[in-house]
Amino acid sequence: MASEWDWESGEGLLGIDDPEEWDAAFERGESRLGTAVIGLAFNCSLEEASPRIVRAMRLPDRNQRGFAFTAAGAAARINGCLTPELYAALRAEGPKGLAVHAIDDTLTFVPFRELPPWFRWRWVVTTVRNKLEGWWLRSEDAIGDAWRSLRGRRS
Repeated sequence: MASEWDWESGEGLLGIDDPEEWDAAFERGESRLGTAVIGLAFNCSLEEASPRIVRAMRLPDRNQRGFAFTAAGAAARINGCLTPELYAALRAEGPKGLAVHAIDDTLTFVPFRELPPWFRWRWVVTTVRNKLEGWWLRSEDAIGDAWRSLRGRRS
């Protein structure tokens, strides 16, 4: 299986299913660890992938760190939950950084009752903000329609 994993080009890394191979690549200082950790999220148990995802979130390459956050979002989608370490890492990054989509995926795919307190608060904030934005946009549309209707009657 290791022959399918080309660490230089990244070819095949989304299919990686061996956490020890990822660990060995981490020790060697390979450059596509974030890409490979997405493969672990898809192909391994959450318990096996989680510590590696968290480690990849601290990689020096910003793009590879971004892939690690993508892996966290994928783990939330696939498993409907995350480990305490992943919740902590997402909270530490915050909703304005690389974790924005992973946090959104977590809020979407993890049941509310299973979320830790900070994520429940984020869910409430996000839900209220989205509802208010929807109302605002609908009122803008209604006002625009009324204005166009009034202007059309004058012509």
